[in-house]
Amino acid sequence: MEGLELIKIIVFGALAYLVGSIPTAVIVSKGFFGIDIREHGSGNAGATNTFRVLGKKYGVIVMIIDIIKGFTAANFAFFIGDYFYGEERFVNLQLLFGLLAVIGHVFPIYVNFKGGKGVATLFGMILAVNLPAAAVCVIFFLLILFTTRFVSLSSMMAAVMLPISILFIFHNHEKWLIVFGICIALMVILTHRKNIVRLFGGNESKANILKKHRRKNQD
Repeated sequence: MEGLELIKIIVFGALAYLVGSIPTAVIVSKGFFGIDIREHGSGNAGATNTFRVLGKKYGVIVMIIDIIKGFTAANFAFFIGDYFYGEERFVNLQLLFGLLAVIGHVFPIYVNFKGGKGVATLFGMILAVNLPAAAVCVIFFLLILFTTRFVSLSSMMAAVMLPISILFIFHNHEKWLIVFGICIALMVILTHRKNIVRLFGGNESKANILKKHRRKNQD
């Protein structure tokens, strides 16, 4: 690796973290409602809690912007060297920058390192790295969401479908992509531990997908 390439990787890696750190849910909640989303609902600054506390309209806004964060960061790989989309080296750079954006979302420097769970940002990263697998994840997410109205359950099931689709649907055997898919599925499940407890206890809040939402302040 040449010195200039290493410098580029460090610079764009830092930029990926800063992009991921943009606290979309906090900005939206404070800008439109005068509250900090982290003081309501589950306490997370992500799309799931925004759906729960602020409703569908603002949940969708936060989700889309968080997806764009991951997609943008992963595609910083285009600025590093003469690599082609889909090449192993290029994919590895996408994974690196995308993961740094996710770390930024979970531990955002702008708001005292207290962010969300990173699912939407992860999805944006997957869109950039493997569009077909991302499409499968979207289908499962939407099917489960409109069937159960549980954003948390939909997120976990979509994450589990990532390594399954990479290996068994698209037969992609690239080592780091498979490792990434498995790690993402495990990470999403681990970060949703409280949601899993609420799901089994019948206390998990449902997203107001088709109904007009009235903001609630309770967990």
